[in-house]
Amino acid sequence: MHKSGEMDLETILVVGKKKPPVRAVDVAEDLGYSKASVSRGLSRLKTDGCIIVDADGRIALTEKGRHIAEKIYERHIVLSKTLMALGVDEETALSDACKMEHDISDASFAAIKAHVEKNKGQSQK
Repeated sequence: MHKSGEMDLETILVVGKKKPPVRAVDVAEDLGYSKASVSRGLSRLKTDGCIIVDADGRIALTEKGRHIAEKIYERHIVLSKTLMALGVDEETALSDACKMEHDISDASFAAIKAHVEKNKGQSQK
């Protein structure tokens, strides 16, 4: 899946937690993209079986779409918190995590996550 599709799915997940139901305009607004651009991406996600769009334009994640969205969102949270713990300012950490979350391998992410979990309490001593 392309980075843009992953971003759209993650945005649907996050926006849906804040203010359901999610519509294309909400995704476009959150990402800062045009509604036309988001509509093309959502059409691909629908074809790929990642989302369902009802007659009123409400977007829902399928099981497949939710799995991808939650994976990307978890990466974003873990990577941004890790970068901030290392002393990176919040704005840079969030921006860098957004780039990294799409390209990092499952193995590397699992290793980072395991390292963070293992060392959780040590930085507070």
